[in-house]
Amino acid sequence: MVVDDELSMREFLEIMLLKEGYYVLTASNGKEALDIIEREPIDLIITDIRMDGIDGLQVLKRSKEINPSTVVIMISAYASAETAVQAMKEGAYDYLPKPFKIDEIKKVIRNALDSRKTTAEEDKPKKDILHFGLLVGESPEMRKVYNLIKQVASTPSNVLLTGESGTGKELVARAIHQESERKDGPFVAVNCGGMPENLMESELFGYKKGAFTGATSTKPGLVEAAKGGTLFLDEIGELSTSLQVKLLRLIQEKTYKMVGGTEDIKADVRFISATNQDLEKKIIDGSFREDLYYRLNVIHIRIPPLRERTGDIPLLAQFFLEKYSKQFGKEIRKISTYALDILKSYNFPGNVRELENIIERSVALESSNIVLPDSLTLSAYKKKKTTELIDVKELTLPREGLQLDEFLANIEKELITQALTVTQGAKHKAAELLGISTRSLRYRLAKYGLGSEDD
Repeated sequence: MVVDDELSMREFLEIMLLKEGYYVLTASNGKEALDIIEREPIDLIITDIRMDGIDGLQVLKRSKEINPSTVVIMISAYASAETAVQAMKEGAYDYLPKPFKIDEIKKVIRNALDSRKTTAEEDKPKKDILHFGLLVGESPEMRKVYNLIKQVASTPSNVLLTGESGTGKELVARAIHQESERKDGPFVAVNCGGMPENLMESELFGYKKGAFTGATSTKPGLVEAAKGGTLFLDEIGELSTSLQVKLLRLIQEKTYKMVGGTEDIKADVRFISATNQDLEKKIIDGSFREDLYYRLNVIHIRIPPLRERTGDIPLLAQFFLEKYSKQFGKEIRKISTYALDILKSYNFPGNVRELENIIERSVALESSNIVLPDSLTLSAYKKKKTTELIDVKELTLPREGLQLDEFLANIEKELITQALTVTQGAKHKAAELLGISTRSLRYRLAKYGLGSEDD
């Protein structure tokens, strides 16, 4: 059922839904809607929030009283964030601001109807989500990584993982370890950039009693701790030149000496290293040994940044949502379609780690049962307030005069174009930069012929 006091919107949704194969009822106000609800079994309701008399929230509440399984989608051009939160608390499935795209509403409707399935069926999609160890993702880019993990895990070859910070290099290393013949052995992670050189050497290789001041007893190192398993060398590009020499010997000879020791100790470890730096560039400038690079880089796996696999953002966001909802004891089960659109258009300089932090913060601060756009904190797009965008005193009226409406329209078009360029076409963020609503921006785009046919 479509409930809207605007005839054009009712007819638009009715025609679109009929073409999709749905049986559609319409109501021009809340009273008509309640009359239909009393006599007809409704699977899904699309209702405007703001209507005279009985509003959309009352329709939502009554429909849930009559049939709790009825799914309700709220739409509005005027609703505030508080109204949207109230709708979600009353049990609305989602909230969409007008105007919306056809594909957008179709997707929300399909997902909403799927949500009416039994709890067992609801759990099925979660099980079908492609996991590889602790990695989550179904994109072609991640499937390629999964295939490489399977291929290299069965070999004893050294692996070099490259990728930006926050992409999950350690998770890939753990997945390789778990798929290998060494899975029953230890997985030991070493942060090569996290401690001073002298301390790093003693931690890595261990030390003999009396090797230095404070060495009151012999202590085995991390190489020994990883015996029979995998030694993961994270941030390998930070390793000092002198330690690179000792690591090269360890990899080549499979032996090492403890600090203060003279005897060779046999090492039984598989080496996986990772870096977010360009090691080939470091070789050229002399800060990384070329022979060590080739020893480490027998098999190379590049972990793609999140902006290259945006199709995984909804899966990852839902994964983190469930994780932190459980951790914080909250009943937040989904992320609004509008909020997901914002996440998918964001650049994520911090990659998966940043997405996790955003979802954790959203769950901690959200008061409804759904994550709404206002709960997201995307630092790169925080609007900077300023009191003086243009110095009006610098404007000069031509002696022959001007057409004020045309002059202001040109300024408006230019600022809108600049905002869309800065946000790479993301209308929600462009609207934020301009201090107007998304609806208002779309109106201006249509007015000046700047929008696409989808808008």
